[in-house]
This record gives sequence, C-alpha cells and structure tokens, in this order.
Amino acid sequence: MRLRNITGSREMIAENAFVIHEPERYKGNFAKEIFGNDWPLYIEIGTGKGQFILTLAEREPAANFLGLEKYSTVLLKAVRKMAEKELPNLRFIRMDAEYILDVFGENEIAGIYLNFSDPWPKDRHEKRRLPSSHFLEKYEKLLKPMGEITFKTDNQELFDFALEEAKKAHWELLYVTGDLHQDQEKMRGNIMTEYEEKFSALGNPIFEYIIRKA
Repeated sequence: MRLRNITGSREMIAENAFVIHEPERYKGNFAKEIFGNDWPLYIEIGTGKGQFILTLAEREPAANFLGLEKYSTVLLKAVRKMAEKELPNLRFIRMDAEYILDVFGENEIAGIYLNFSDPWPKDRHEKRRLPSSHFLEKYEKLLKPMGEITFKTDNQELFDFALEEAKKAHWELLYVTGDLHQDQEKMRGNIMTEYEEKFSALGNPIFEYIIRKA
C-alpha cells in the first residue's frame, strides 16, 4: 500500500520532543538517560500509527517503551496521539530496523513486538522481513536472557515463513495460534493495532507467536 505523504512530516518529526534524535548516543543506556530509571525496556519495530504501543505503555507504567518507525509520515500520526497523553515511559525513534545494532546495546532489550510487519513477498527481499533469520540474529544480541519476541500478522505465508525461520535458528516456541481471536484467554490481554482491527473486522484470522531464544 502506498503511503500518503504529509508535507513537512520529516521536519516536524525532527523537531518533536517525543522523538529521540541521534539515538546512537544512548546505546546501552536508554533506560537511565532517556527515562531516568532502570525499568525494563521494550521496543515495537514498525510502530505505525502508534495505537498498540501507546496502549501498552499506558497499561504498563513500570516499564519503558520505544516505538521504532522508518516512515516520517506514519510516525507523525503516532506522535500526535502521544501529544494527547504525554506518557513518561514512551518515546519514538525514526529509523530503519536494519541498523538496530547501531542503536541498542547487547542485552539491553527486555522484549520485542513485531505487529503486522511488511511481508516483502518477493524471494529476493527475504532478508527484509522482520521475523527472518537475518533479523533474529540481531534480536538475539539485543535481548536480555529470557527476552521474548511477539509477532502478529494476518498474512499466513509470512507467518509460516516466520515459524520456519524461528525453528531453524533454534528459538523456543512459547505460544502459537492460527486464530488469535478465538483464544478467549489470550484475548483478555490482547491489544489490537489499527491493522488488527481492520483485518479482523473483515473476518481474517490473526496469527501470533511468542518465541524465546532456547
């Protein structure tokens, strides 16, 4: 889907107080230097319009959250929502996930959320898929011991690919479902993204896994 550009979005993001600029400066020290505490740090890669991470940060006030998004036009919508709540435990970074090891230190992240990531369906783009082994190798370096990755999508081909990649890389599968919204117990704590609301309303099943490095 082609993004609708918002004129001046890059400039507005560059000046926004809720966006961390030059994030490499805080590598290994985000909790203390950005949030002023030693609470666990969670990241959402591809935060989109921010509904998921805003809700999560509000629900979990004793943890820190960072929303990563590479498109200024999309991120601007998230920070505008943030302006209404001004949550002290949430900030955003405009960046491409490919450079995640330049920004975060070893064992710095308590958990990673991947919600409705771009499927990159062409074979030559396999490494760009966020649940690919290419990215799992990066995540492994960043996650604390027992750190988990939660991945949700409505794309079955991408989900099947993600499961195979996790198995090949020897990650432990803690939870898997091919129809999240039929799991009543899991749905009690489920936070829906904008895409999840849209796709589930159309009757599309939502796939989810939670993995941890074995």
